[in-house]
Amino acid sequence: MKLYSDEELAQILDQEIFHQISTVADRLGVECYVVGGFVRDIFLERPSNDIDVVVVGSGIAVAKELKTQLGRKAHLSVFKNFGTAQVKINKSPECSLEVEFVGARKESYSHDSRKPIVENGTLEDDQNRRDFTINAMAICLNKERFGELVDPFNGLADLEDGIIATPLDPEVTFSDDPLRMMRCIRFATQLNFQIEDETFEALERMASRIKIVSGERIEVELNKIMMSAHPSKGFVDLQRSGLLNIILPEVAALDIVEQKNGRAHKNNFYHTLEVLENVASVHSSEFIVHNINPAGESAQPNYELRTMNYELYLRWAALLHDIGKTKTKRWDPAIGWTFHNHNFVGAKMVGEIFRRLKLPMGTEMKYVQKLVDLHMRPQVIADSEVTDSAVRRLLNDAGDDIDDLMTLCEADITSKNEVKKKIFLENFRMVREKLADLKEKDYKRLLQPCIDGNEIMELFNLKPSREVGVLKQTLKDAVLDNKVENEREPLMQLLMQKAREMGLQ
Repeated sequence: MKLYSDEELAQILDQEIFHQISTVADRLGVECYVVGGFVRDIFLERPSNDIDVVVVGSGIAVAKELKTQLGRKAHLSVFKNFGTAQVKINKSPECSLEVEFVGARKESYSHDSRKPIVENGTLEDDQNRRDFTINAMAICLNKERFGELVDPFNGLADLEDGIIATPLDPEVTFSDDPLRMMRCIRFATQLNFQIEDETFEALERMASRIKIVSGERIEVELNKIMMSAHPSKGFVDLQRSGLLNIILPEVAALDIVEQKNGRAHKNNFYHTLEVLENVASVHSSEFIVHNINPAGESAQPNYELRTMNYELYLRWAALLHDIGKTKTKRWDPAIGWTFHNHNFVGAKMVGEIFRRLKLPMGTEMKYVQKLVDLHMRPQVIADSEVTDSAVRRLLNDAGDDIDDLMTLCEADITSKNEVKKKIFLENFRMVREKLADLKEKDYKRLLQPCIDGNEIMELFNLKPSREVGVLKQTLKDAVLDNKVENEREPLMQLLMQKAREMGLQ
């Protein structure tokens, strides 16, 4: 970070928009300050388009006057119920600027609600209600004090020390608005800061208050933690504070090591965080994003028209890939601890987690389910001879998500045995080579039998039934195992032979 004097801050704010706001505020005779994240990010030398302005008076009045001054190039939105207004300024077809205005206020809360009782207040009142000291700084925009920093809680010192702390008693801060507990951990994760001891102890004491926060609000904060450079830091803090056991008990439950007859299994919580870190280290440009055209065929990757944040949901798959282990853990005297079918059980658990956290229940949830369900398949293939048949079946089941699945599986190799790790990664390289060869040859045409179910029903005068399914599967197995060419004549011979065995001819 970089420290600035008030004179240097005035130079940084020497922009047309801030001078326009200053002129309007002085004309109306009200104090006006830019606050919050925009101020914090000046000192962190991070770009920010999130401009929040506090007015000691009516924020809506200042916004309306600014709109009048700017004319047609500005758009005004007023939210009377919240006492806020937004001015959106179209600087060019490619660039717009949004400024949020609010009147300075003080807040009080009831125990069972995050919605505060709001009253008009002073700048001091407004800074008191802020979540963290680093977000409670303000810079004056009035002409006489333009660029003057108002920092009553030493937020600048906390920025310099890398500390997250609340302006007032953290227990009161978190009790008033429990979402601030998630934000506390989110900021610490994004900025790689430490949570001040007293503040963290309040997190532990107040964790149960998170139950009054909606799944949608928790989801937003979790996704921001997930997309940070080192998401594992956030999940360690969530676990240590007790919050994770409330919002994601399936993941929290992995934090256990059991020992029997001198044999212990690994801590699957910290293994999961290693996998998540490994996935997070993969640059987003390496993610294959497909679009589906109206005919249902996979188009070439298109990075402009993507309908889903694949990087985010691959990280969700990494976080949830082993959640089935708690339910499937068994002790086998012959081989030790086992987790048979944990991938299948975990995939079934994904839907309930997404529903509870109000995560998208469509394509995103199905994508995560698929990766959780299939995440053991490449490892099983790599653990033995890498056969064409096994790779063809894997590609058939994973489809367009095969590259993300391979990324997850390679991230899942966290063994400290370097020799074993090297062997696995070399086998994964061979799997990738075979996958690349199949994809180059148009795997969809190669893996889907050219005789479909409709033709089978017509040939044998059948309605949709078990018999049709058996015949289709016979053809599919033959193609996937490369026993016959995916051509009409050899497949028809195989079909007729199977039909005779089933007494359909």
